[in-house]
Amino acid sequence: MFDLSALAAALEAHGRVARVVIAGVEGSSPREIGASMLVWDQGQSGTIGGGALEFEAAAKARGLLAGSPLTPALSPGGEREARLVERVALGPSLGQCCGGAVTLWTEVYDAVPEVVSGVVARGLGEMPLAVERVLAAARGQGVRPAAGLVAGWLVEPVAEAERQVWVWGAGHVGRALVSVLAPLPGIAVTWVDVSAERFPRVVPEGVTVVPASDPVVVADHAPVGAEHLVLTFSHALDLELCHRLLSRGFRSCGLIGSATKWGRFRSRLRALGHEAQAVARIRCPIGDPGLGKHPQAIAVGVVAEMLRASAVAVGEKRA
Repeated sequence: MFDLSALAAALEAHGRVARVVIAGVEGSSPREIGASMLVWDQGQSGTIGGGALEFEAAAKARGLLAGSPLTPALSPGGEREARLVERVALGPSLGQCCGGAVTLWTEVYDAVPEVVSGVVARGLGEMPLAVERVLAAARGQGVRPAAGLVAGWLVEPVAEAERQVWVWGAGHVGRALVSVLAPLPGIAVTWVDVSAERFPRVVPEGVTVVPASDPVVVADHAPVGAEHLVLTFSHALDLELCHRLLSRGFRSCGLIGSATKWGRFRSRLRALGHEAQAVARIRCPIGDPGLGKHPQAIAVGVVAEMLRASAVAVGEKRA
């Protein structure tokens, strides 16, 4: 998916930026179609994987940025475009063990590209009929296409947050969780705590910080389809948040704590009028206790649990 916000941020910080996309895959590949990275003169972000593949692709992207004539592609008017489309056999070309091949689409941006019905489509010459049909389906039926090549054009849906994750608490575990969640595609993170001083000086890009003297009031405005992770500094606040979220509705809710804490919370939430079946929807403890209690270990376990649950849900829908 095309992350327009990441491109916009890179353009603002670095000026012209090259973007490298895996446009096609044959056999085994280190990343999937649509995986991308941004490259500028002194750095890069994102990844197409593969070690040597990424190193060579970044070098060629910088060549495009510098104006090297790496691509034979010409626009309809005859002018040379800052674009390179290249098939790379991972074994013969780079000595990698994947055994497959990838098509890399590299282009230089001075501005965010045009979006049509949530899709970015580009290529040489007139737009093919097959691409027009893809855009028509996106416009008329809301069908988001898979990223990839269509009649020689590269078609990518614009990245959208499919999951709203609310993290309640900016302590050690909250910070570790946000650092793991923020880079993941398709996830929008809202981070809530009692004051601005509770948050780190530098917050990961794309994370919405909400300082609120009374976070419980904020809970009343959370989307009913959000996923919540409750881990504040106060057990009393944790309990009140669980109470409000049960009343509000949610996609999922996890509470940090021990079995003893959860036993007490279950009793108190029942006393507050919540049915046992509803209370049981809250997960506590969260994560994988076998990984230990270090904040980063907790974060890794919690996010793995969330990703696993999402993968199961996708599999059930496909079945």
